[in-house]
Order: sequence, then structure tokens, then C-alpha cells
Amino acid sequence: MTTDTHAHTPATTSAAATASGTWTLGDLTVRRIGFGAMRLPQTGEALVENAVPRDRDQAIAVLRRAVELGVNHIDTAAFYFSPLRSANELINSALAPSGRYPDDLVIATKVGPARDASGAWAAHARTPEALRGQVEENLRQLGRDHLDVVNLRVLGTDSVAERFGALAELREAGLIRHLGLSNVTPEQLEEARRIAPVVCVQNMYGIGVRPEYAEFVRHCGELGIAFVPFYAIAAAGRESGATAAEPDEVLAVAAAHGASPAQVRLGWTLHQGPHLLAIPGTGDLGHLEANVAAGALELTTEELGLLDSAHHGAA
Repeated sequence: MTTDTHAHTPATTSAAATASGTWTLGDLTVRRIGFGAMRLPQTGEALVENAVPRDRDQAIAVLRRAVELGVNHIDTAAFYFSPLRSANELINSALAPSGRYPDDLVIATKVGPARDASGAWAAHARTPEALRGQVEENLRQLGRDHLDVVNLRVLGTDSVAERFGALAELREAGLIRHLGLSNVTPEQLEEARRIAPVVCVQNMYGIGVRPEYAEFVRHCGELGIAFVPFYAIAAAGRESGATAAEPDEVLAVAAAHGASPAQVRLGWTLHQGPHLLAIPGTGDLGHLEANVAAGALELTTEELGLLDSAHHGAA
């Protein structure tokens, strides 16, 4: 995607997700610009008890528009919900109204974290029984007989063998097609790979966020494993969204392309290797179209160097 000429990608441009290229998760081909559903059930901060539910019609319209734009990789979880709204239920209603999802749609979910009915965080699922219960919950909510990709979300640096082994057994039983990991160390990845194939790693990464992960990102590519950064736009804002002032380097590149800082952040992500998959999330149609358009953003070697300096300088 690197070029020596500027490719202007205004924030108002609606570019198909096909411009971002593709990657294969096991035997499933996805476009590198996907959609993260965490922000869909509410307006404002995600994963809090008192979240304000998003308008249902708005949420469904965003999901349908994403698919119209060529997005075929959606990241979700059963613990993505607000009062009255569940990301999984919205996906089911919007994209499988007649009981059938688009043939090429890949839905990735994650297990481990748990919230009770009020939205408060509950004990992390660590036993095979608890993990199977979460897999079955995702199956019910999504209306499917198997899950395309299930990521084991990890807290801490302890062994993942028992938990990943439990998911591997569910994969053998046909409930899961492919397995991934989230929020893990290189050592945990290697431990999991000794148990079953890993198709993706989801870790927090982006301009100014964890520059020390560069070697891990490259290593995943060498192994043929997708690296899927979360909070690539929000950075330190995490669940609250982007809150910090943008570095001058990001603003300069954005101005040169007639693009938004968010688009530049996504473009930089995709330029880190062909195995990088972006999953920006939003409940706004305009932001959705701008995010998808970022897949066509071409950055020069000079611009990538400038953004890299911001990446390392913010560490």
C-alpha cells in the first residue's frame, strides 16, 4: 500500500472495503477493514452499567451499511451490551433477518470477560464449563450453530493452557471454526499454538500505543497469524473513545490527504503489514463511511516515517 504519491481520501468519501485488501483467517477470507461492535449498543462510553442505549434503528442501519460497503469481518462479544441493547442481537436482527447471514460474512467473538444482567463486571470465565457457557450464549444470541472465530480474552500473564484447551475441544466438537487470542503475550501465544491453531491475535496497538509490540506484530505475520489491534483510533481513550490531542505528525499527514486523524490512524495500522486487520467501531453512519474509506488511504515512505516518530515519541 506504500506509494510515492499522495492519494487524497477525504473524510466524506465512501470507499468500499475492498480497497483495503484481504487476509485469510484459517479458511475464511476477510477484508482488512472490518467493524467492531463494542460501541454499537450505546452512545458514549462502552461497557459501563449506566450506558445510554443507542437508537435501535440507527444501530441496525449502521450494520447494514457496513455490509453494503463490503465489510465482511465483524468483531463482537456477548458482553457488549447496554440496557435494552445487545451487540449480538443487533447483528442477528440486522444481518440475518430471514435466518441466514451473508455467505461471506465472518463474525468473530470473544470469551473470558463476563458481566451480570445489570452490566456490572462479574468473575472472568476460567473453567471449561464457564467458557462453554459463554460460547453457547454467543451461539444463541447470534442465531448460529457454530461460531466463525472465538478469541480467548486473557487477563494477566498466567498459563492459558486449560482455557485454550477447553476452546480447542469445542472446536473439535464443531461449535467453533477457528480460534484466536486477545490481550496476550508472545509466550501465551506460543503456549496456545502448541494446543491448537491460532488464526488471530487481538491486542491493543496503534500510533503511540505499545510501540514495544512491533516485534510481536511482525512475528505474528511471519506465523501467518492476523494481528487485530483494538483501540487503534481511541488509543488511551479506550472505551471512552478518542480523547487526547492528536500529535502534530498525525495532523500534518491528515491535512496532506484531506483526511481525518482517525483515518490516518487506521491507514497507519494497515501499513504495518498485510496481516493487520482493522476493526474500528462506531454507531454513526458518517463515521462508518469514513472508517471504511481509510482502507484506501496510501501513505508515502516519508509519511510513514513521520507517523512512526509519533508512535515511538508517545511511548
